[in-house]
Amino acid sequence: MNVQTSFQGNVLIAMVCLSLSMNEAGVTTRRLLYLKLFGWFFFFLSIGNMQAQSPKIDSLKVELENHKTRDIVRVDLLHHLVDGYLEKDRAIAEGYLAESERLADSLDYTKGKAKNFYIRGLLEAYESNYERGFSNYTKALELYEHIAWNQGIAACYKNMGIYMYYNGDQNEAVAYFKRSLEIFETINNKLEIAQVQYEMGWSYIEMDNYNEARSYLFRALKLNEEIGNPSGISSCLNGISVTYSNQGNYPVALDYCNQTLAIAKKNSNTRRVLSTLGNMGNIYVALKKYDKAIELFEEILTLSGSANKGITSKTLSNIGLAYKEKNNLELAYEYLEKSQKLYKEVNDKRGESFVLNNIGYIYLETKNYTKAYEYYEQSRKISLEIQNQKGLCISYWGLAKVNANQHDYNKALTNALKSKKLAEDHGLLLYQSMAQELLFEIYKNTGNYKDALESHQRFKSLNDSLFNKENVEKVAQLEYEYKYRQALDSASIRELELTKTVMTTSQDLVRSRQNYLWAVIGILLVSILLGSMVFYQKFHTIKIKNQNIVTEQKLLRSQMTPHFIFNSLSVLQGMILNKEEKKSVRYLSRFSRLLRITLENSRDKMVLLSQEIRALENYLELHNLESDSYNYTIEIDEALDTSLFEIPPMLIQPFIENAIEHAFTNLEGDRELATLIKYVNGALICTITDNGIGIDSHKENKGNGKKSLATAITSERLKILSKDFKMNGSVTIEDRARYHERGTVVTLVIPYKKLEAA
Repeated sequence: MNVQTSFQGNVLIAMVCLSLSMNEAGVTTRRLLYLKLFGWFFFFLSIGNMQAQSPKIDSLKVELENHKTRDIVRVDLLHHLVDGYLEKDRAIAEGYLAESERLADSLDYTKGKAKNFYIRGLLEAYESNYERGFSNYTKALELYEHIAWNQGIAACYKNMGIYMYYNGDQNEAVAYFKRSLEIFETINNKLEIAQVQYEMGWSYIEMDNYNEARSYLFRALKLNEEIGNPSGISSCLNGISVTYSNQGNYPVALDYCNQTLAIAKKNSNTRRVLSTLGNMGNIYVALKKYDKAIELFEEILTLSGSANKGITSKTLSNIGLAYKEKNNLELAYEYLEKSQKLYKEVNDKRGESFVLNNIGYIYLETKNYTKAYEYYEQSRKISLEIQNQKGLCISYWGLAKVNANQHDYNKALTNALKSKKLAEDHGLLLYQSMAQELLFEIYKNTGNYKDALESHQRFKSLNDSLFNKENVEKVAQLEYEYKYRQALDSASIRELELTKTVMTTSQDLVRSRQNYLWAVIGILLVSILLGSMVFYQKFHTIKIKNQNIVTEQKLLRSQMTPHFIFNSLSVLQGMILNKEEKKSVRYLSRFSRLLRITLENSRDKMVLLSQEIRALENYLELHNLESDSYNYTIEIDEALDTSLFEIPPMLIQPFIENAIEHAFTNLEGDRELATLIKYVNGALICTITDNGIGIDSHKENKGNGKKSLATAITSERLKILSKDFKMNGSVTIEDRARYHERGTVVTLVIPYKKLEAA
């Protein structure tokens, strides 16, 4: 979908951001993908010692055949066989379980009866009958508590937490998980500890607490690696990919998906393969590759069949969303309606709330406002009930959109502000952008032009962050590298098969042709080796070219971003609306001059130092023209002739821009920004000094010490230029507090070419 004047094109998928797809729902270009993937996957791995490594099924069947006595030993053997068949053939597992239930009841074997209830709970959960599953866990828990068997108690708590997860009560789910985790840690069951931490990570994902989610998922990943559990490793990698997807970081999410898929395929883990395909399908929806996404979702339906309503409902929802993005509303509604009915059958309230939002949006698109309002209101009530903050944010947005289209701007404003607050409270950039765009429309239509302008500026700023072309480029790069690795693996397999064929054939040939055969084999091997070397060299060359292209693109984007141009035009618009005619003319003159100089400089690899200084003067004057918010100076050493020095363009400006944006945060008055350029001992040095809060304070306030993109790229560029010019080039950033002064000083050593005087 495109970024249009109206953001509606992004909304439906956004509304599902959580659409609990196989992973909850696709979003467009910067969508929060909610990808809960087979959270119940661990149901069948969750018995720990109860379902520990059992003997091979064949051995168990022989042992059961030999043990005719109807005692507790036979009950335990039946349980081991149930565990063995639970994943492979549930019909056989049901038969063994039925015999176990009859025998345990006749013997009044408490532990055996508890295990029977527990397994019944697992079977119900597998069929997405979570409520009946919870009832069986409750019965098992009572019996395990009666005999004080901690392993069974902890396992029941864990699966009761999973039930609460699917019932939408995440606080209660976390409470059950914590009880389970405490017991498993006491008995040091690392497999179960990892599984409970994994499930807790998903509950925190549902509550939009991604930092806490990643904390538990990484801890689970580490434990699974320690105990060598590939299934657990792939599950944790999958969960981590979801947290990044939900925050719009698709390149990292896709990287984790590829890791998950590789492990799942290697270990023939069909469920994890399905869930990962669902994740990747949603990312392709977000990247507008709808046909590829639909292909993946239909493959999931084919592989999983229709027996599991949970998988089917989520996948149908995803297909509906993909068709919506293709503007096929009829098919979109058909799939979403099927999905909503299945969600209701399995009592998945979270999934139902998102599908209701999506159907509401389709009615909104077709201007059936009465129906749209009805579906949004249903979703709002469910989201309030289960504390689904994302779903609630979307519902308020939809209600506000309906109100605005019906010209009821007072109600529209109330609902839009609620949506905006939820989005800001939970750090949801996409929804913040949607709410700001809607507020702009409401304020504009009610004549509140000041707030309208402010909302539009915030919308554009958020939109710049959401639609970043680098994500698409990074995804393409990762996808290419993944396909390349697959191609190499395939080539290696073919090479091994060819070698085996040649060796087998050579053994059947007569001795007189043996030398000829070895020659043929040698030629084949040399050809394969040479071909591999040529292929690798070509790949390496292409990779280097791609890296150079990406670096040049980064440089162009850092020179003058669309965000800066928009802000400048917004300031100009404000001056015109305020009838500051002279000031607006002067501002436009400075802006056009700066734009022309920047574009001229960007064409050349080297520009005169005097031209670069003129661009800096225009840039600073333009920034300061609106409110005289700071004093600036540019001082040139008297011994320095700026017309005799050529330097790479746009090296100084990113650091000045960084100082303007961050140095004076929360500071009023006495703002000074001084730039000094001098030539000392054969080195061209530029210092940028401010009296702001200082770089150390800025890092503490931000909490992560993250550098701006422009300054990071410029620093990398200086390293490359140093090698090209064969002279020193560097950047140093210091807090002036170490010199008992306030502010930051940036020192640039700039590579240059010196011209001969005329």
